[in-house]
Amino acid sequence: MVGGFMGRDFGWEAIDQVMRGGQGLDPEGEWEMSRIVALQFIHELQCKSLKNWDASKSQGLPVFAVGVAFVDESAVGLNPSIGMSNIIEEINSVVSELAPAQKELHVTSMEGLFCKNFDDGRSCLNELLDSITDATGKEDFTQYLRMLSLQKIALDNNYTKLLLGSCASKMARLIISATVKGQGFSLPANLQYVDSRWEVPVVLPLRDCLAQELAMLCHLDGLKTTQLFNGPVGINGLVSSFVARLQEENPSRERTIVRTGEKLKAFSFNKFTQDGYYDFLPSIIRPKFQNVNHEESKPEFLCPICGSPLSDSEWKHLKGTQGMYQTSIEMFASQCCQSCRFQILPKDTSSLEKFYSLLPLSITNRMKNQGCADQRWLREQIEEFLINDDDDST
Repeated sequence: MVGGFMGRDFGWEAIDQVMRGGQGLDPEGEWEMSRIVALQFIHELQCKSLKNWDASKSQGLPVFAVGVAFVDESAVGLNPSIGMSNIIEEINSVVSELAPAQKELHVTSMEGLFCKNFDDGRSCLNELLDSITDATGKEDFTQYLRMLSLQKIALDNNYTKLLLGSCASKMARLIISATVKGQGFSLPANLQYVDSRWEVPVVLPLRDCLAQELAMLCHLDGLKTTQLFNGPVGINGLVSSFVARLQEENPSRERTIVRTGEKLKAFSFNKFTQDGYYDFLPSIIRPKFQNVNHEESKPEFLCPICGSPLSDSEWKHLKGTQGMYQTSIEMFASQCCQSCRFQILPKDTSSLEKFYSLLPLSITNRMKNQGCADQRWLREQIEEFLINDDDDST
């Protein structure tokens, strides 16, 4: 669940564990608690693997390295009463206390996605966010930029997995908010243990743990947490309040919501596709992470902003309008999911052009590099002429 192969001599290497600043979707420090528990969890696994490696050389638990990433979001809403330098200092002290295995702390800012020059990057970021008039859309777009920042850290430092501390309480809020936003089709993509849509696959080891359980663990083990976030706004804020009230009435509500969401069918990218990723997992949990056959998985067309797979109706509309758009801006807008078009993209042409010009390359390149649309369209055209593998006819 937590390692990727990096080197022949060192064995299995590296995970990126997230601790970040800025706005959050979960109230009352829930994200901080889940992240510190995830960090403690991966630290204990790392210590066990090192001890096993030194003792027997059997490689029963593969060795891996751990890095900690912090994304500075002070430009988009960090609590002004908390100094960024103090936050980084506190996180660094937490990371340094996790011995004996050394862990490197990587600090970056969202501005780095736009330009190497910090001031120019902050200006682009602020202009881009100001062009989004919907409060919920602005908060969601910030979340997408956060993931891109984490991916950039992982790629720049050769990490092979990105470990997030998302818990069941967050999943419950996500299920309801995504349904309200019209993202029901893509909802199961964000609820699984594995998400390999990204260049560095994302894993969620705490997906089955409730926030109350994590809070109890932090209290019993004396784990240090820091309140960094402002509360969620818009739809996300309403959903957080709604789920919190449900949880007060019945402590099993969050888990019930998550179990309902788990009945939705996962996508092909919710499992690793390379051979060997699960060789080190205990056999009792290995069936949850079975490999996907590349040939059997249907290519999904992803929204260039949020990465959500397009529904069949959105795909048919996109296929029917192919060749009608003359500019890259029009093509970009046509490939976005309905939720992003409604909540994030500006409505008038001039504002849309400015919005597109400010986007980081990691988003615009996603549109240019998506060859799966053409592959899927071509396959649909020739499907009736294809011969099945089990067909013995010549």
